[in-house]
Amino acid sequence: MAYEQYRPNSFRVLPPVVKNLLILNGLFYLGTLVLQSRFSVDLSETLGLHFPLSEKFRPYQLVTYMFMHGSFMHLFFNMFALWMFGNVLENYWGPKRFLIYYMVTGIGAGCIQLLVTYFRLESLYTQVSPEDLNMILSKGSEILGEGKNFIDNAAGEVNILLNTATIGASGAVFGILLAFGMLFPNTLLYIYFAIPIKAKWFVILYGAMELFSGIANNPEDNVAHFAHLGGMLFGFILIKIWQKNKKKIY
Repeated sequence: MAYEQYRPNSFRVLPPVVKNLLILNGLFYLGTLVLQSRFSVDLSETLGLHFPLSEKFRPYQLVTYMFMHGSFMHLFFNMFALWMFGNVLENYWGPKRFLIYYMVTGIGAGCIQLLVTYFRLESLYTQVSPEDLNMILSKGSEILGEGKNFIDNAAGEVNILLNTATIGASGAVFGILLAFGMLFPNTLLYIYFAIPIKAKWFVILYGAMELFSGIANNPEDNVAHFAHLGGMLFGFILIKIWQKNKKKIY
């Protein structure tokens, strides 16, 4: 995917916030590999975002989960999108506003993911016996670590929701994509470097696909679709607030 580049007077291909975010995400990924291979420590379990009822939940995870990635391709695609669209936004907004936007959309995405998890759990609790629920809370993480899960579908899904961490910068990246589509709606993006589409339609299409996938709730789909939508939602709200405040100033 490529785009018709925006060129302000002082355009920088690798502005400071984007550069440092790329470095940080790369270092966290390397740290995860080293700790896992040498010390059998899973950094994703510590820094990934857990549901508050999990014994592994910590408030700081709403920030740290954005810097964790499950595979090199997961990291690569998120960082490629961060560079591709983020450099334009940082040059347009400046480093401070871009960093605020990135953090707000990333944290907002995590909050939406937790909210959706809460509603899914509420719908499942009535289908799980008290004995199984106690087992999930006390040993569910250990069971998953052994590559096992409950035979009962409802208990198995509750165990995954409570004891699996959400990781990745995708929520913030989707927020960046939303901002690009709002600020440069008629800029052409090239899907697979061949198929042209305006940014505004690309964002709408991508958002609709994420909404459909989130509602479908495929058990085998390990993607936090509502976190992606959460990043877009918080990005939309923040941009509208900034635009409204700018009008008041003038």
